[in-house]
Amino acid sequence: MTFSDKYFMMKYICRCQTESNKQINIISMKNKQNFTQSIFSGLITGLMFLSGAVTAEASVKKSSMNNAPVFSGFKYEGNDNVYREKCLNDNEFYSVILQGCYPDPSICRKGEDYYLVCSSFAMFPGVPIFHSKDLVNWTQMGHVLDRESQLAVEDCGISAGVYAPAIRYNKYNDTFYMITTQFSGGFGNMLVKTDDPAKGWSDPYKLNFEGIDPSMFFDEDGKAYIVHNDAPAEGETLYSGHRIIKIWEYDLEKDQVIAGTDKMIVNGGVDISKKPDWIEAPHIYKKNGKYYLMCAEGGTGDNHSEVIFTSDNIKGPYVPAPGNPILSQRHLPANRSHKIDWAGHADLVEGPDGNYYGVFLGIRPNEAGRVNTGRETLILPVDWTGEYPVFENGLLPIEPKLRLPEGVANRTGEGEYFPNGNFCFNENFSSDNLDYRWIGLRGPREKFVNTTKNGLKVSSFATNLKEVKPTSTLFHRQQHTGFSASVDLDFKPKNNEECAGMTFYQSEKFHYLFGITRQDKDYVIFLERVENGKSTLIASENIDMKSGVRLNVEAKEDKYVFGYSTKGSVEEVSQWEVSGDILSTNVAGGFTGCLIGLYATTANDVKF
Repeated sequence: MTFSDKYFMMKYICRCQTESNKQINIISMKNKQNFTQSIFSGLITGLMFLSGAVTAEASVKKSSMNNAPVFSGFKYEGNDNVYREKCLNDNEFYSVILQGCYPDPSICRKGEDYYLVCSSFAMFPGVPIFHSKDLVNWTQMGHVLDRESQLAVEDCGISAGVYAPAIRYNKYNDTFYMITTQFSGGFGNMLVKTDDPAKGWSDPYKLNFEGIDPSMFFDEDGKAYIVHNDAPAEGETLYSGHRIIKIWEYDLEKDQVIAGTDKMIVNGGVDISKKPDWIEAPHIYKKNGKYYLMCAEGGTGDNHSEVIFTSDNIKGPYVPAPGNPILSQRHLPANRSHKIDWAGHADLVEGPDGNYYGVFLGIRPNEAGRVNTGRETLILPVDWTGEYPVFENGLLPIEPKLRLPEGVANRTGEGEYFPNGNFCFNENFSSDNLDYRWIGLRGPREKFVNTTKNGLKVSSFATNLKEVKPTSTLFHRQQHTGFSASVDLDFKPKNNEECAGMTFYQSEKFHYLFGITRQDKDYVIFLERVENGKSTLIASENIDMKSGVRLNVEAKEDKYVFGYSTKGSVEEVSQWEVSGDILSTNVAGGFTGCLIGLYATTANDVKF
């Protein structure tokens, strides 16, 4: 583990600490002296661990494919109250354009084409990328980081890895750039580039600056710049959550910031006397000869907002708009209906109709206030007829529905267009290529899955879900507060170390495992709850696996009901109802939403 690895990981840890009974509480570094001490303390721990460890590649051992579990007939169906009560008219679309854990959106345009990316953390492949012609109907093109030379997340927690990507198109050299912070593999801040997002992206260029949330700007004179969040200079931190925004000149030929050109352009936020939290996610735009700096402020939780600054010079000084924030839900009543909250981390783009639009993250908590679907991507029109851009109705309760732009038809869910609302997703795993919605964790899917005429064969790794290693699990995001998910499983484990089934996974420390294993001569189905790393067996019973089993889970807001039936049976044999609390950001912390996994292992540690 390198010094750089520890440095960036400590910055991540500072961001994702949580307080009890709060969704997310962002903690900043006290000062660089204490921070440096933490780094070296962590380095000693890391070296002690590494001295007795083997590589992830060596530890990931596959079981015999002849006994591998086979999954088939997967079905996911959404059933949210809001989409039943707020049905679309012909001239409407839903404001949540990407449901489930698709946070930190960034968007750019080339001609008639729009490209959008989101954070992916330790998911593999990383940074999902979407394409649209009209900002309403989106198709997923794939992932920006789709190979191991770009993405080294094999030994990091689920909420580390890659986040806050920014995508930009430079019309002066006809090149797309995706810049991000990767909290693993020694990358730190990095970018990849391409002349065509449909043809893949370069290997990473590691960038020589600290901090997080970088974004790029290309000026009319051909010069390029990078802006990002950083810690104040040593000894200048005034309070917890005190951050700054920096700008650098960027050398397009060397693909590196130009040493000595960095400058602080925002200190603390809109009004440092009020001790604003976590000014971050900066983007620069230019309109009518003025530069506009838009940032998130308040931390990615209850206090989240979007603010705007202006300047006549790219390097400032930047003056905050008098009407800040331009987007937030923090001041609204907590008990509002069809609540969308935590709005912020936004990006702007000019639409095909000449009007501006903003994409941003938000959450839709369930009836218990839990955040199981994670932070999602929304869109709102932006009024930029005056001096400053303002999200239309962005300070009022965000509505579930929006009016379609002139001349645009809503085709979401048709063909390859990404669905939203209450939709159904069926997967029989008959295609050679997996749907882009299926992802791995900490490693490529191709290392453990194989599509066959009977379904998806999963070759088990000798790792379990509590380990911070690649697991042999294929994941689909939870995209509704109410849903059902089911799958057929053909599996005959030889011993109690072999296990396969479904997992509902918030993190390595918080998840449910609904699986099949063997005890002596009996096959056993069980439900295990893992809370803060501690396992509790909820229920178990013997099962006849001669003809396979159908696993079914139904979520009703904060309650999850696990059931199963054997092949040919109409009714479920047993049902077990549990709380979805540990699948929420409120309890588990971090930055992801719940993932629904098809899981197999030869390192089962469930105790009966």
